[in-house]
Amino acid sequence: QVQLEESGGGLVQFGGSLRLSCAASTYVFRFYTMGWYRQAPGEQREMVATIATSGEPNYGDSVKGRFTISRDSDKDTIYLHMANLKPGDSAVYYCYAAAGPNTYWGPGTQVSVSS
Repeated sequence: QVQLEESGGGLVQFGGSLRLSCAASTYVFRFYTMGWYRQAPGEQREMVATIATSGEPNYGDSVKGRFTISRDSDKDTIYLHMANLKPGDSAVYYCYAAAGPNTYWGPGTQVSVSS
């Protein structure tokens, strides 16, 4: 069982930046792909960024060039650096860890971008 806890969400102005953190309960990077999804009201959950066990990142088209995913193995934590934020980025951001049939989700953190 992997437990995940996000932090760092909040309200930011258009064009601003935020950094989200996701702390894992156990050492996960060797075995789990991790990443971030987001969901806005009335919308489907959307992939934002993932980081493979190899460390290779992957990004959703809407955030390429603005968001960066990274990880700190010593802290069992992944990060999402978000820059040039837009109102369309407002959503609940969820951290996840996946390996084989197992997927774990954090409770989510709200990001709101004012215009």
